[in-house]
Amino acid sequence: MKDLDYYLGLNWTIIEGQDLDFDHNIYHYIEIKEIPSFLFCAKTAEKARSNYKEQLKWTLKVMLESGEHIAEPGEDDGEPDWESLCP
Repeated sequence: MKDLDYYLGLNWTIIEGQDLDFDHNIYHYIEIKEIPSFLFCAKTAEKARSNYKEQLKWTLKVMLESGEHIAEPGEDDGEPDWESLCP
């Protein structure tokens, strides 16, 4: 059975970016492609990178406890491979 440690050890697809808050201050965020509901924000990119894993742990824990499907990196997301379909 796949447990929390298994999922924490996966090579997730990390998406990093920055945006402006309501006061026009820059903040940095981390998303995980395979977990669309996951978003972690911090004032600096360094803080976002060093602290997102704690939130990931709690997100995965809730998903496991509720029996929610956790898409793993490389798992087919149901989207067609447009590059191979279109010449």
